[in-house]
Amino acid sequence: MIASCLCYLLLPATRLFRALSDAFFTCRKNVLLAKSSSSQVEGDFAMAPRGPEQEECEGLLQQWREEGSSQVLSTASEGPLVDKGLAQSSLALLMDNPGEENAASEDKWSSRQLSDLRAAENLDEPFPEMLGEEPLPEVEGPMWAAIPMQTDPQYADCAVLPVGALATEQWEEDPAVLAWSIAPEPVPREEAPIWPFEGLGQLQPPPMEIPYHEILWREWEDFSTQPDAQGLKAGDGPQFQFTLMSYNILAQDLMQQSSELYLHCHPDILNWNYRFMNLMQEFQHWDPDILCLQEVQEDHYWEQLEPSLRMMGFTCFYKRRTGCKTDGCAVCYKPTRFRLLCASPVEYFRPGLELLNRDNVGLVLLLQPLVPEGLGQVSVAPLCVANTHILYNPRRGDVKLAQMAVLLAEVDKVARLSDGSHCPIILCGDLNSVPDSPLYNFIRDGELQYHGMPAWKVSGQEDFSHQLYQRKLQAPLWPSSLGITDCCQYVSSCHPKRSERRKYGRDFLLRFRFCGIACQRPVGLVLMEGVTDTKPERPAGWAESVFEEDTSELEPASSRTVGTIQHCLHLTSVYTHFLPQRGRPEVTTMPLGLGMTVDYIFFSAESCENGNRTDHRLYPDGTLKLLGRLSLLSEEILWAANGLPNPFCSSDHLCLLASFGMEVTAP
Repeated sequence: MIASCLCYLLLPATRLFRALSDAFFTCRKNVLLAKSSSSQVEGDFAMAPRGPEQEECEGLLQQWREEGSSQVLSTASEGPLVDKGLAQSSLALLMDNPGEENAASEDKWSSRQLSDLRAAENLDEPFPEMLGEEPLPEVEGPMWAAIPMQTDPQYADCAVLPVGALATEQWEEDPAVLAWSIAPEPVPREEAPIWPFEGLGQLQPPPMEIPYHEILWREWEDFSTQPDAQGLKAGDGPQFQFTLMSYNILAQDLMQQSSELYLHCHPDILNWNYRFMNLMQEFQHWDPDILCLQEVQEDHYWEQLEPSLRMMGFTCFYKRRTGCKTDGCAVCYKPTRFRLLCASPVEYFRPGLELLNRDNVGLVLLLQPLVPEGLGQVSVAPLCVANTHILYNPRRGDVKLAQMAVLLAEVDKVARLSDGSHCPIILCGDLNSVPDSPLYNFIRDGELQYHGMPAWKVSGQEDFSHQLYQRKLQAPLWPSSLGITDCCQYVSSCHPKRSERRKYGRDFLLRFRFCGIACQRPVGLVLMEGVTDTKPERPAGWAESVFEEDTSELEPASSRTVGTIQHCLHLTSVYTHFLPQRGRPEVTTMPLGLGMTVDYIFFSAESCENGNRTDHRLYPDGTLKLLGRLSLLSEEILWAANGLPNPFCSSDHLCLLASFGMEVTAP
């Protein structure tokens, strides 16, 4: 009888303890699930993988079951108050901070929870049904995520766990959830900067740093061991070897004026100090002997670039754009490799001439290579280096052609030798024209028929064929007052030199003794005996008159051809503008995410007739030989690196680098 009564008294307490144990296990599992990285939620709750957290949960459950049984046995005689006392004791054990001042809220929850537990007959039901809530719907994808702690002091120790399909407000209003949602331990997280993208809202950078040096890896293509068109190797015989870099480094003023082009860049990588350090590291890494720069801001040049390059062993020449522009072009060379013969700045602006009313400039240097003493008494031909930045405006192809004609005329004057030929020439810069455009073909082929051509078509940057009105080029392209012929030469350089000077010797002058005018007595001549009283007699065999040479001025050797311009410098591009390995065109810049080639290095070499574009050497080598080049990249690779500029490349252009060799001849 006593045993049956004791079992009757213990039955409600046992049921209560089992309910509390199941409730705690369910809540603890929810908290662990919020901390885990699982992305799938199946059924009412996500099944957390078995690990240290699961073993900890089972150990705590076993411990509390044992403690709860001892408490039940010790308080079995307390009558009807046993349920409430046990519930409050269990709650005190389960809460993280039993000393909080929210006792009223806990008592309210305890009364409600105990009433639900007493009414529940099936003790194996899940905890949400015991609280009177509907089971959580099954969803796909991530459903649980850690949410920052609520700032309300009433819920200082609680965290709202469910997100996504569940309404946050509904969980915050439920006191049961607020009481059982144990706050997770705060995990320090680095706040990654949010990068703005046009049309894409707010995007965060990737969690781990992109290996830009691997994505933007550029290979060096060596041609020194490859035979040329004649079957000879470029490395045969003594050579003077040097490297040249052409680089548009993006002037800071121009970048700020066109900030809409750089919305994809983090502001930190657009800072000039950051960009300057990256550019200097790039110069030091490639270590060229000649450096041709475009978009060089004047104050940055004199305050930072020129002193730093001088410390690296360069001698620099700078030409700022005319007008109010703040940037220009610079050519730097190492005086240990070259000696300056002359430097000629070129201004394309001509007052009163509408065709040349822009502020672009160029710079032409004539350098004498310094041969090492170990080679003995040898000589190397001078080297002409031209650097320029042509007008950008895609609609004004006429201005681009006129500017290029002025530059070619200056190069022709500087590079012309005494015998009428030209020394080796390298022409580089940002020409704002794409490959195979009329301007590009004019430089490479030496001839262009421009009459009637739409002006936008000259550079090929954009297609304006849909527009009703199109500016077309008319002949002559520039007036004769410019002083430049259609062969891109100054007029003074077009007159051929006379084969020999006219010699006025004794015999020639004696021929004038017996000319007709000399045999006539001048009027008023004073008669003097033995001096003026006789008339000279013409010797036998002398002609009546002296042979008179034609002294009329010779016409220029080349007359203007209507609608055609030419030059005779025989230039070829270092790059083929195509990547055969990837089947994609080469890219030197990416304005607005569109990759194109506008930067070039041309050098003296005649093009071959074949059109095999997979061949690296499309020309027979002359005095100047191409030994190697730094490969360019494709548009898709630059997209993978977030375009240009990026943390690795601090300009919106890629640098161009080539290695050349010049023949060394005996004197």
